[in-house]
Amino acid sequence: MARPLPNHSIEIGMAVTPSVAIVGRPNVGKSTLFNRLLGQRKAIVHDQPGVTRDRITGQMEFEDERSVLLVDTGGLVPGDDLLGLNRQVLLAGEESDLLIFVVDGKQGLVAADETVWQQLREYSKPSILVVNKADTTAAQEGHYEFYRLGFERQILVSAEHALGIGELHEAIAEMLPAPVAVEEIDAPHLAIVGRPNVGKSSLLNRMLGKNRALVSPEPGTTRDPIDTLVKNGEEEYVLVDTAGIRRRSRVSGAPEELAVMMARRQLDRADVALLVVDASQGVTSGDLAIAGTAWELGRPSVVLVNKWDLLDEKSREKLEESWERLDELLAGPARVNISALTGRGVEKVLPAAAEVLGLLETRPGTSELNRILAAAVSRHRAPHLAGKPWKLRYATQVSSAPPTFVLFANRRLPRQAPYRRYLENFLRQELGLWGIPIRLVIRTQ
Repeated sequence: MARPLPNHSIEIGMAVTPSVAIVGRPNVGKSTLFNRLLGQRKAIVHDQPGVTRDRITGQMEFEDERSVLLVDTGGLVPGDDLLGLNRQVLLAGEESDLLIFVVDGKQGLVAADETVWQQLREYSKPSILVVNKADTTAAQEGHYEFYRLGFERQILVSAEHALGIGELHEAIAEMLPAPVAVEEIDAPHLAIVGRPNVGKSSLLNRMLGKNRALVSPEPGTTRDPIDTLVKNGEEEYVLVDTAGIRRRSRVSGAPEELAVMMARRQLDRADVALLVVDASQGVTSGDLAIAGTAWELGRPSVVLVNKWDLLDEKSREKLEESWERLDELLAGPARVNISALTGRGVEKVLPAAAEVLGLLETRPGTSELNRILAAAVSRHRAPHLAGKPWKLRYATQVSSAPPTFVLFANRRLPRQAPYRRYLENFLRQELGLWGIPIRLVIRTQ
């Protein structure tokens, strides 16, 4: 059996952004309330029930510098769930730290409110009852009947007219945990991400050389993520353990969706993603979703193909066929075939991450950068926009991690323009930035 990586590890505190879910039956004003709390129109508001189908999130800030992830959900409808909307709502309710249950004060208490709350109260989460449409006489005179739902706290609001929003804001702040001081470590952060039950905790334990994370074949056994400082030789890294994305879910089919949402929250704090893929299953749509999230956030990935030792020849062929989609999405990422169970290949993980971190700091000279881009333009002529050719004046690099370049030209290129992608790929090839997200900012001059 292979030995664990030689290192010294220290567990450190982690700041987790709490989440607040706005829930209730359809068409009670949840999206209007979501927009009002955020102070921006992000959720679609419509009189027709069921307009909000997917969860929409936004960051809400408080005066004491705390923040919460506010989650707008579709309406929970008793009965059949043909579109899977109820599953999304229940998922948000299970994952959130606080529930805001919204009812329609103008309509009064209806049977659907009682049925929906009966489903959500099973999660035993701190909750606030919000009686919406408090600007109506019906809500002002009849809101007492909502106490039948069993809430300790009830707040009257008018999401449309901003009545009671300040009181609700204060109530949310009071019910959230106090801010915790977090020790900031000046070392690269590596986020361990992946679908449920692909071996993230086993990998973490193997890298640390101890059973720090509970390991079980049952998805959802790990609860609280903890950052860990590790040393590999003279280099230090902070492993952001995202095993907490595997909380046990009573919602059928929910864990992978939850994995994507939680991976985003952890990747926000990381420099590089350690994306764990189950070799025996090949690259799945869930793997691609998490990889796409990392790429969107500008985080390069080291793909760790776990359970490699379990593959036979046929399974390896299947894996390589599915690998092409991930390879294209992440622009040729670093890949390490490992077995977290036996330790095979695990010693290569941190060196691979170190190489990627080095590439993130790439800074070609301005003359070299302009030479490369001039070669790209001469090899493939720029398109005509509105009847006139696109012309590059000069370029400069403005930041790294990820490498970001400003191109001054006679006109802009649309964000999805094929030529923009061509220039990005040309730069990646010439600079050897395989697997590294590149940002191009085009300004007119």
